Amino acid sequence: MGFAVMTMTDAAADRVNQIVSNSGPDAKGIRVGIKKGGCAGMEYTIDLVTEANAKDDLIEHDGAKVWIEPSAVLYLLGTQMDFEITKMRSGFTFVNPNQTSACGCGESVELKPADLAALAKQRESGITA
Repeated sequence: MGFAVMTMTDAAADRVNQIVSNSGPDAKGIRVGIKKGGCAGMEYTIDLVTEANAKDDLIEHDGAKVWIEPSAVLYLLGTQMDFEITKMRSGFTFVNPNQTSACGCGESVELKPADLAALAKQRESGITA
């Protein structure tokens, strides 16, 4: 089996589970994607999932289900999804190795597609080490 496109922290999983439990019986999880927009060029999208799309990648952690849109996979490889609450905001955050810059407000990012060759080497090093 390959590796997960993205991982999520316990805090992110807890928040996904809260969203699902508060969204009615049809809610199954959330879907993460990328769209063009914002001053840095791209924005993360998060939508409620009531019907799974077979083409999406699925990650699960502590019962939380997150689907990833196929068009976002190369931009999200190696990303960790977290959830944080601060004095100024609360929301999902993404620690993304494919991010090259972000706008000042943190709402949009510039992303490059993942380097698949580098990921393969990194994975091989982890297996043989």
